[in-house]
Amino acid sequence: MGPEQVTKAATGGAGRRSRRLLGHEVLLVLGLSLGASAIGALIRFSGVLTRPGGLSDQAATLNSSRAPDRPWLDLAWQLFGIATALVPVALVAHLLLRERAEAAGPGLRGIGFDGHRPRFDLAWGAVVAAGIGGSGLLLYLGAHAAGANLTVVPESLPDVWWKMPVLILSAIQNSVVEEVIVVGYLLRRLGQLGWSPMGALVASSVLRGTYHLYQGIGGFFGNVAMGVIFVWLYRRWGRVMPLVVAHALIDIVAFVGYALLAGRVDWLPTA
Repeated sequence: MGPEQVTKAATGGAGRRSRRLLGHEVLLVLGLSLGASAIGALIRFSGVLTRPGGLSDQAATLNSSRAPDRPWLDLAWQLFGIATALVPVALVAHLLLRERAEAAGPGLRGIGFDGHRPRFDLAWGAVVAAGIGGSGLLLYLGAHAAGANLTVVPESLPDVWWKMPVLILSAIQNSVVEEVIVVGYLLRRLGQLGWSPMGALVASSVLRGTYHLYQGIGGFFGNVAMGVIFVWLYRRWGRVMPLVVAHALIDIVAFVGYALLAGRVDWLPTA
């Protein structure tokens, strides 16, 4: 074997090792975050299907109290849960920043998770939230009426002073975790692993739908559709921040709106 052949073989072997390491990295990140959530949602949904009664007779609570009669302890648990949920995002940020240091990669700017275009991010995030939030509410109400969705209870926190701030923080945490990991990070890594754009879109969207399966069939398909739109927008803009803003606004309206309207309007399902 000549020198050039040896070099090509070594380069090919290094490339295969690099892709294998990236594949392991993706599995570990997802296993610590939304991949584990997807498996948990599947198990939970299996339990729901085997329980007596229809889907709409059962409830899925998103923000629940950990110590209802001890508000300060409850607040500590709420903040602890929000902070620890963001650890996988910190891990992704570390991996992307290390990639920039070692291989002159773009880092967090490569997925548009930065503050360089605040007006663009806020304006388009608000537009996307208005469109998807309204259609998502209609889809949920229709799926619930058809018996294809559980009754989603966005919050069941006690009426204490920190209730609204915690709900807003929880909404922001959800948006950062989901959009950074399932859109920005996952699409970048799948592209580096040689996935086709369509294959990466399907993987990201189905993953999003699966970890929302605890809400029911309507929640699954609604979030798959949202995932397709978000991937398309991300590829168009090259930025994940407008999606983070949009998702945060959607969840803030859902959480705070439920807290204000539950039991006061006829059209909103309650547990």
